[in-house]
Amino acid sequence: MNTQMIICMVIFAATLVSYMLNKIPMWLTALISMAALYITGCIDDAGALSGFSNVNTLLMACMFIVAAGFRRTSLVDGMCNSIMKLTHGSFKMAYFGYILLAVLLTNFISSPMVVYAIISPLLAALCDKTGNSRTQYMFPIMVVCVACCGILPLATSIQMAGQFTGFMETYGFTGMSVRPIDFTIAAWPVLIVVPLWAIFLGPKFTPKQPVVPIEALEKKDSGKAQQKLSPVVDKIGIFLFFATIICLIFAPQLHLTTWFVALAGSLLMVLFGVVDQKSALRDIPWDMLMLFVGALALGTALTNTGAGDMIGQTLATVVGGTHNNYVLGALFFIIPFLLTQFMLNRSVSAVFVPICLLTCSALGANPTGLVILVYAGSLTAFLTPMATPAVPMCMADGGYDLKAIIKSGALITLILPFVYIFYTMTMLPAF
Repeated sequence: MNTQMIICMVIFAATLVSYMLNKIPMWLTALISMAALYITGCIDDAGALSGFSNVNTLLMACMFIVAAGFRRTSLVDGMCNSIMKLTHGSFKMAYFGYILLAVLLTNFISSPMVVYAIISPLLAALCDKTGNSRTQYMFPIMVVCVACCGILPLATSIQMAGQFTGFMETYGFTGMSVRPIDFTIAAWPVLIVVPLWAIFLGPKFTPKQPVVPIEALEKKDSGKAQQKLSPVVDKIGIFLFFATIICLIFAPQLHLTTWFVALAGSLLMVLFGVVDQKSALRDIPWDMLMLFVGALALGTALTNTGAGDMIGQTLATVVGGTHNNYVLGALFFIIPFLLTQFMLNRSVSAVFVPICLLTCSALGANPTGLVILVYAGSLTAFLTPMATPAVPMCMADGGYDLKAIIKSGALITLILPFVYIFYTMTMLPAF
């Protein structure tokens, strides 16, 4: 362990403590952490500034504007009224419908953030209309968007199956492959467990009222709500929202980048008057964006200094000789799951997939189930704002701080490893 790695771990620990104490704003903690990492040489200029130019930072900022424009259209209230009529005024039934929609969309669309951007305006309108607290329901549905992604044998699992098969061939597992249906075989109970948690248990663990102010609600309460859109602008807003979402879904086929699609959608929302220019800037939660930027710098430092790799290698060495399916499953799910709360999920996956395959090669194990556990652990991240862009969006929509997020997600964080480790390693054992 070198000096920079030790310094990085100290700054990492201090940052987490500051987040939990919440004595100063989280965005300030994040940027102070970034500055400390730069001063101590844990990251260079590019690493410190990379968060500002990160695709997801711009994507989030622009999607806040696009979502704000959509919320102003008549379609949101219309859909909300229709769902309430269909469910005979039952909020629980309407909420259940949105959860099912989230499960379906997150298996068609590879980005949980995009799915959340579709669902959140509808759920926010439903909560406001029925007098239910956004804070109780925004986090659970965000977890559904994240935890249920890529389980059904659709676009996301097809893409990941090809990628993991390539990894396996590279590491000498010739004649073996990961099939899209393997993701379903390994994790289909999650599609039941997580929605049930979101309906019956999740809202009981979230705060009843916002911990930090929700800007959209403050505007309503202060009487600064914007005027109703004209029929023409209303239709333009609806079209722009769905055009943006469709282009995000099919961006690779259209040879477009996601950040440009979101940017174009947000600019057109302002240009056509769906969102006025002053509101456009107010609709972006700059504190959450700065928090995300600082968090990315911390994740970069953990990767660059080798801290993440060291943790993975150490744990692999500790259980290196075991032939117990569940011990191996615990290693290759829990550690990526914890690390990906603080590092980019692709970085965690890049560290642990090779470790997993090398371990399986040394033990003579079948890597299919373990590789899927690494994938699940790396992507099932919802406890910190650096885990996935959907989290800071949810924090802004629901008025959460980090302490509230961790408390709200504690139960499902205990449930998911149990489901993944015991079920997946029973259905797709290493030995």
